[in-house]
Amino acid sequence: MKKKLYEIVYEDKDLIIVNKSAGLLVTADRWDSEAPRLDKILEEALLKKEQGSKICNSKIYPVHRLDKDTSGLIIYALNAEAHKILNDDFQNRKIEKIYHAVSAGCPREENFKTDAKLRIDGDKMHRTLIDEKKGKDSLTEFYLLKKLSRFSLLEARPITGRTHQIRAHLKHLGLPILCDSLYGNGEPVYISALKKNWRGDKYEERPIISRLALHAHSLKFFHPISREKIEVSADYPKDMAGLINQLSKL
Repeated sequence: MKKKLYEIVYEDKDLIIVNKSAGLLVTADRWDSEAPRLDKILEEALLKKEQGSKICNSKIYPVHRLDKDTSGLIIYALNAEAHKILNDDFQNRKIEKIYHAVSAGCPREENFKTDAKLRIDGDKMHRTLIDEKKGKDSLTEFYLLKKLSRFSLLEARPITGRTHQIRAHLKHLGLPILCDSLYGNGEPVYISALKKNWRGDKYEERPIISRLALHAHSLKFFHPISREKIEVSADYPKDMAGLINQLSKL
């Protein structure tokens, strides 16, 4: 069965909000120009829609980004006016983005934050680094949603919008996101590694999750044209839901 790449959770003539799967780029990537891209996939899908639908053109305008391996919600504008207003709203921190992550370790407090400055593309692996001298002001607020034995389900609210901000900040706090190949050990999670008495076949075992355990869970903002309040959320994909379920049993 072919994996579903995305699901439309909201659309009108001005914008479209999509719940994307992990492993899919949201816009052009300088490292792999041939990789599948959500913006191009959506443009092709919109182009095929019948005339008279709510969407009056097929051009997609990106207004923010999600990492390739992050699942969840992303907004695209569908005209220049909505694009400009949404861009301004993102820059002025008027759009609330909420992420959920499963991290290694447990925080000491239920509510915490970090304002460690971040320097983008700071090493040969193109990672975002903590740099209090040359880094840019950055702020992420965190909330402990659930303790999962020696792991945690966290809510992250990035106030600024630096590349890899949540990932770099959690590494800095000693709470790297599971399966993060840049800021953690990148290792897939197996039931056999979690349960001492597991009796399955290790040669046949498949990982519970093998990609970054980070999900763009919800968005709250005012519509760029009508200014009506929009609140949307996206359920966890199967792998992340399975991970949380298994860790809850430890």
